[in-house]
Amino acid sequence: MTGKLGPEALAAVLAATGADDDAIEAGPAYGEDAAAIDLTGAESTLVVAADPLSLAADAVGELAVHVACNDVAASGADPRWLTHTLFLPDDDPARLRTVAEQVDATARDLGVAVVGGHTEVLPSLERPLCSMTALGTTDRFVSTGGAEPGDRLLLTKGAGIEATAILATDFREECAEAGVSAATLDSAAAFLDEVSVVPDAAAVRDAATAMHDPTEGGLLTALVETASASETVLAVERDRVPVRPETEACCAAVGVDPLATFGSGALLAAVPPERVGEAIDALAAAGIAVGEIGEVRAADGAGGVDASDASDASDAGAVLLDGDRIDEPPRDELYPLWE
Repeated sequence: MTGKLGPEALAAVLAATGADDDAIEAGPAYGEDAAAIDLTGAESTLVVAADPLSLAADAVGELAVHVACNDVAASGADPRWLTHTLFLPDDDPARLRTVAEQVDATARDLGVAVVGGHTEVLPSLERPLCSMTALGTTDRFVSTGGAEPGDRLLLTKGAGIEATAILATDFREECAEAGVSAATLDSAAAFLDEVSVVPDAAAVRDAATAMHDPTEGGLLTALVETASASETVLAVERDRVPVRPETEACCAAVGVDPLATFGSGALLAAVPPERVGEAIDALAAAGIAVGEIGEVRAADGAGGVDASDASDASDAGAVLLDGDRIDEPPRDELYPLWE
């Protein structure tokens, strides 16, 4: 089945971590997208994240760079280096040139150097597959699991940014046949220019206890992963989640929930209540829209949760969406369009 492994299968993979190393501050864990490695003799931490991307055919090189760099940025680091592994379905030089140019241009825009990688043809593939490893440094690693009860949840830009761009490009004809106007599709396609959360993370990281960038499975998966990693409960109200009109139109055209599909371009951050204003001001100064969508609660009924209410007395790792409990990350609702 296409998509992420389920939590149980993923746990078996995460348990195989190789040799122990005291320099690893944060290693493989469910919900964590990046590792943190102490650079001995340096006053900084090396952050490493790897991600493959294959389904967004029209902009695979651009999105692959952003997805990997976003994980590093969401850990509080400045992305600096990339390795690029590229598998191609054939040796078409035009296809290779297109992907390579996308990678180069996107990396240059972010100020990130491509320092190595690997390229080969794999005829069993139907489309290019880019696998990126991004590396960066920080003096304060921000983990997905750092959220504390009482923190407020902020989401930048909006849900489904990446999915909107994919729908408006790879599935433009389907959206148009469903009644989405050409002007809306043109505007939605331009969302590709907003997939990076490097500026978002730089603006909010000093105030945040935890950050996570929604990717596959969208905001709902990011919430489940954050709740699991921090052993908390995340309570969110759907009508407080920012969703742009283009996203609403494109997702409605193909029957996709904007909260359950590719979400690169948004940053989920947990921020102590006394620092929410500071974070919002910093984002506004960077020209980045943000919404406060919910709060972090303790799993044992503390932190504002009424344990007498069965819908609120949730175990660690649960998400309450308008009071409805979600324990498992959803399968991304865009996948059926490729199958």
